[in-house]
Amino acid sequence: MTELAAILSAYRRQPDKTAALATLVQASGSTYRRPGARMLISADGESVGSISGGCLERDVVEKARGVMQNGQSILLAYDTTSEEDIVFGAGMGCKGAVHILVEPVRPGLPAAEMIHFVENIFQRRQSGVAATVFRIQGDVQAQIGDHLMLDPEGNVVGQIQDQALKTKMLASARETLSCNRSKTVEFELAAGRAEVFVEVIHAPVPLVIFGAGYDAVPMARLAKELGLHVTVADVRPAYARPDRFPEADEVVVARPEDLGRLGLNTRTAAVIMSHNYLTDRAFLKALLPLKLRYLGLMGPAARARKMLQELREEGLETDEAMLRQIHNPVGLDIGAENPEQIALAILAEIQAVISGHAGGLLREKKSSIHTPAIKA
Repeated sequence: MTELAAILSAYRRQPDKTAALATLVQASGSTYRRPGARMLISADGESVGSISGGCLERDVVEKARGVMQNGQSILLAYDTTSEEDIVFGAGMGCKGAVHILVEPVRPGLPAAEMIHFVENIFQRRQSGVAATVFRIQGDVQAQIGDHLMLDPEGNVVGQIQDQALKTKMLASARETLSCNRSKTVEFELAAGRAEVFVEVIHAPVPLVIFGAGYDAVPMARLAKELGLHVTVADVRPAYARPDRFPEADEVVVARPEDLGRLGLNTRTAAVIMSHNYLTDRAFLKALLPLKLRYLGLMGPAARARKMLQELREEGLETDEAMLRQIHNPVGLDIGAENPEQIALAILAEIQAVISGHAGGLLREKKSSIHTPAIKA
């Protein structure tokens, strides 16, 4: 379950819908979490999610109590670049600075409106943008914690009183949705300035596992723990049973000609693993033209080459771009042998492809292990 999904679930369970939401909105240097990390704190001090490696959470929970009582958002700053921090400060161990926005959440407040927006994005399996004001200087008609949200259809949610700021935030939100990369923006206005965290929010990545054999069971379980929306599909009703895949979001009996009802799109990851040659070939033929985000085919390379040759002979037109979609043999080379290890290897490759990383050893990486935060 993703952090945001866990937060949505926890907020739904709050009896009076009163809580505090802590969001890491700005980071510099070496930090455990990056902007967009969140934690929901309930009135009794329980929390879901995290904004650090565990060193800041207790202090943030204490500060959140006051936020829930007075209904005012606050911006917390933790700077661990000083050598004295390990003794006198938060003791984070990382040499970085973070700014954390803590907002009250209850019906009618901006943070509750944003949670509702995210819930709608998740239900529709879409992406959207949330722009959050976290610092203000001068005479700006806005408050810390004000939000403006934008969905893919161009619908705007949120109240920003300062019209000049609203115009700039909306333009930045549209650009961010287009380029698919979150950023921190400082807006210069006639009477002051405002700093805004403009964040792309994605619904969980859909993963469709074509094949409901014994090795698909740990695959579905681990994928769900990683936060993917998991569908298991098989042509065999005896295998495609919800009781065999309790963690999956959907378990369906489906043939290659039924793909239209599975809602596959360019964000979808798919793995073909029925272990039946003809079935796998039929699903490969149906999936290749769809330009999925990830298409994995289990089995040796010789088996895949034979399938492709037969599909060409049957009239399937292929080009280099189409063939590059196929990840075969599937997964990263981690020495996987049993079903659980194979599931880990495949899901690690899916994560690498989705995030645009190579999937190598971190100790051999010359640059930062995190994607650098953008400040515009």
